[in-house]
Amino acid sequence: MDTNAAKKAYGIGELLGMALERAVPVFRGIPDAALGAATPCAEYDVKALVNHVFQVIVQFQRLAVKEPSDFGEVTPDRVAEGPDWRERLAREADRLVSAWSAPGAEEGTTGAMDMPARLVGSMALLDLTVHVWDLARATGQEYGEADGAVVEELTGAVAQLAPTARKMGVFGEQVGVAESASDFERLLGRTGRDPGWR
Repeated sequence: MDTNAAKKAYGIGELLGMALERAVPVFRGIPDAALGAATPCAEYDVKALVNHVFQVIVQFQRLAVKEPSDFGEVTPDRVAEGPDWRERLAREADRLVSAWSAPGAEEGTTGAMDMPARLVGSMALLDLTVHVWDLARATGQEYGEADGAVVEELTGAVAQLAPTARKMGVFGEQVGVAESASDFERLLGRTGRDPGWR
């Protein structure tokens, strides 16, 4: 079977939809008491990581329609805006899926660096997968394995992004994983995470 053909059968919107199905229960399962807890993403505690994911989800909606994004120097504190932040986050993630599912979203280039739109969409997918795994681990929730099609897309994207992402400090140094590791655990290792983090 031609794996490239299989990969192209899924649009970024569909893959984001798969990631969203796993993400929403994790968002809803974050207790207020865990907001100060450490995460596998060392520079963020749970609250800061939730706010980062919020920011990414909102700005990548703009990138899907070829609008300029504004990540700013200060990430808005969406958690502090009210106790319904979990549902607001789920709604914004749903809008992200819709934006990247729209005709033309994957065509051409987008963002300040004029990157291929599909690769930019893959960056949103990476955050909605790996950071959600971070949040699950940090709050004692089960995440399990990401969908195979998502892992396949992200493996290719991470291979392209990793050299620059490491220089910019977006990815940590690659973490070695066991020979028996799953494809998802290998992906986590490539983004600088220890798949066994607790």
